[in-house]
Amino acid sequence: MLYFFPALRYNEGMPYEVILKKGEEKRILAGHPWVYANEVARIEGKDANGSLATVRSFDGRFLGKGYINHASKILVRIFLYDETEERAAIRERIARANALRRNMGYENSYRAVFAEADLLPALIVDKYGDYLCVQILSLGMYKRKKFLVEALVDEFHPRGIYERSDVAVRKKEGLPEETGVLYGEVPDLVPITENGLSLEVDLRRGQKTGYFLDQKENRFAVRRYAHGEVLDCFSNAGGFALNAALSAEHVTALDASSSALECVRRNAERNGIRNIDTVCGDAFALLRDYVAEGRKFDLVVLDPPAFCKSAAEAEDAVKGYLDINRLGCKLVRSGGFLVSCSCTRFISPALFERTLTEAARRAGRRVKCVEVRSQAPDHPALLGDEETRYLKFFVLQVE
Repeated sequence: MLYFFPALRYNEGMPYEVILKKGEEKRILAGHPWVYANEVARIEGKDANGSLATVRSFDGRFLGKGYINHASKILVRIFLYDETEERAAIRERIARANALRRNMGYENSYRAVFAEADLLPALIVDKYGDYLCVQILSLGMYKRKKFLVEALVDEFHPRGIYERSDVAVRKKEGLPEETGVLYGEVPDLVPITENGLSLEVDLRRGQKTGYFLDQKENRFAVRRYAHGEVLDCFSNAGGFALNAALSAEHVTALDASSSALECVRRNAERNGIRNIDTVCGDAFALLRDYVAEGRKFDLVVLDPPAFCKSAAEAEDAVKGYLDINRLGCKLVRSGGFLVSCSCTRFISPALFERTLTEAARRAGRRVKCVEVRSQAPDHPALLGDEETRYLKFFVLQVE
């Protein structure tokens, strides 16, 4: 069954023509798909918010078409670069995005559509077994929700589709936060397989769309560094803890959410893993206690949530990363490893590396970088758009 969708018309009046200021087309020509309001010289025509707009350079060259929203600082999200019909392009992009993942070997659970990286602006589709979870983060895509669901059903034939558009960024588009079943039926817990492990994902209450699929290959990589005692901080559903437990003697999974830790315990039981203990509490406070107690671990994993939501908060985010990584370094036994992650897109890889260097200095430890990784390949990044390469993953050996 399909849920009711509001009847929203696509085009009203004369289509918009957005003319950029002189020189502002350079970033667009380099591959960045967003047009900001302060880059625009003038707008011709009058149409509905969320409709297709044509973007031109100051001298009239065609740059592309995209959805316009006067309520957002991102005035236009370009995704059409020729005269291809809009709906045909969306269907073709969904099929192409899924084919890319399938050709890379993804089958059970993966990010099937990654927004602008797949030329489908502000649309995220995650596949969890027989179910899809979607986020629709722009007005243009929101107005085409019914069509998007139909296209996803045709491509994936899922048992159900659940929407997790409960993110604050929707307010910048003038949209309310929304969740709910869009198609079929969706159980409370969806079973998936990842790295040979059997997991349950909570699409309704889990983080983001239910689970952090971008770290799946990094979670597998942790197995080679896991031995002896392991501390997994910000454990969430236990992805790192479960992978580490397959090669370590003992794992402590730490998280502030009791429901997340209950998920860790359920997933451990599903896989017959018995060497994981869970601790509920604030990671910063608990790590300070562990340092004071003189505790040591052979591997410490730090995978915190994003410490900032805007560039203006980046300085405070750096302070948070400095603090947590300083504590992490102090807790690693000499010769052991610190795995440190940042999903904050406003912190560049270079800045994160400098932050880790300073954290080690403040901890009085010498470290060497063993491995650097990013998000899984089903989360591709656009050249020309640095913010799409958002995930930083460093493996450091601590002396």
